[in-house]
Order: sequence, then structure tokens, then C-alpha cells
Amino acid sequence: MPMLMTFLLRLVLIAAGLIFAASLAVAMALMLVIWCVRAVWAKLTGRPVMPFIIRIDPRGGFDRMYRRAQQANRPPPGAPAPNAIGDVTDVEVKEPRG
Repeated sequence: MPMLMTFLLRLVLIAAGLIFAASLAVAMALMLVIWCVRAVWAKLTGRPVMPFIIRIDPRGGFDRMYRRAQQANRPPPGAPAPNAIGDVTDVEVKEPRG
């Protein structure tokens, strides 16, 4: 009985892998067809065939998060200004021991 379960598990895993591979192949074929149609349309209209380009700037994510943090630390409009350091009154000076 355990040998039958192991065999069935292997069959299920192989089927899942084949389905995944087939779905990737279909997705790639669809992307190829879309790119070919786009290239043919560009040739027919006399435009240059441009590749798909994704421009990634590694500094862009840091700059965006830095600006978001600066906005989060800013008090809302109309809110009273936070007290300055010189306005602190709840600290008592302790006499030095000695």
C-alpha cells in the first residue's frame, strides 16, 4: 500500500510540473505573438521597431521611501508646533553626591 501511495504522489507531482511547464510555454508563446504583431505593425506604419524596455533605477526606490518617511514625520497642517528643546520644564536637576 505505501508503494502505491508513493507512485500516485509521484504521478501527481509530475502532472503538476507538466502543467506548470505548459503554462509557461503558452505565456511565452503569447508574448512572442504580441511582440511579432507589434513589430509587423511598426514596419507597416514606417516606425522603428522598439524593444520592450524596463528602466530600473536602484536609487528610485530609496528616494521614494526617503520622501515618504519625511512626509510621515511632518506634523499635519494646523497642528501646534512641537515644543522646542528649551521649553522642557519637567526635568529636575539632581545635586551631585560627594
